[in-house]
Amino acid sequence: MKAFLIALQFLSRIHLASQSVWRDEDFGRSVLFFPVVGLIIGLLLAALYGASSFLFDAFGRSALVVAFWFYLTGGLHADGYMDTADGLLSGRSRERMLEILKDSRVGAGGVTAFVFLVLLKVAFLSQLTPDAALPALIGIPAAARFGTLISIFQFPYARQQGLGKAFVTYAPAHTVAKAFVLALVPAFLCGPFYLGLLGAAMLLSLWANFHISRKLGGVTGDTYGAVLEGSEMALLLVTAVGSRLADFLL
Repeated sequence: MKAFLIALQFLSRIHLASQSVWRDEDFGRSVLFFPVVGLIIGLLLAALYGASSFLFDAFGRSALVVAFWFYLTGGLHADGYMDTADGLLSGRSRERMLEILKDSRVGAGGVTAFVFLVLLKVAFLSQLTPDAALPALIGIPAAARFGTLISIFQFPYARQQGLGKAFVTYAPAHTVAKAFVLALVPAFLCGPFYLGLLGAAMLLSLWANFHISRKLGGVTGDTYGAVLEGSEMALLLVTAVGSRLADFLL
């Protein structure tokens, strides 16, 4: 339970129990519950989407839900997304890119990337009918957070110390397999459609981390957030395209 509460507090603004000091051991164990936290976030997003459908049109409720999405995560992953964009788009050496990722300031590349991230999330979500949007909102956060486990356990960490080291060192045995079982829970709410989302999230994580590792010599805490945010946006795109194709074929 302590590991779950730490995961919930770390990945969201939902603080059921205030934890101000985290031991590396507890922090490492929390990674198992990342998909569960994603499911909780998804249920809250779907609830807001359903409630706001009586007040706003498709664009309005999509903008509201995406804003709430960033609020729920506290901007944690968005910060990593912007830092990663600044570093990878700088065209500098590997060492300089890693320095840029550590810099707390955000450059033009990061701001531009974030603006398009928000716009594309809103645009793709607004293209979905409620029947498609609700399961997508429930499933995408969980699927993308399972993709984070692929980032952590399948790719080397680019620094000698940092977030990823605690996850890898203190994670429970067979974490990926256990987390995969937890990541399947949304399928009971979303149906087989979710399994496609989960498979796509895994492929996206593998592809993105492979290219990041080639440039940085590994991954970092910032790139974890970047891949998560990028995966959520891409999964919304996949859902929107799939929904349009289904309408066309039927």
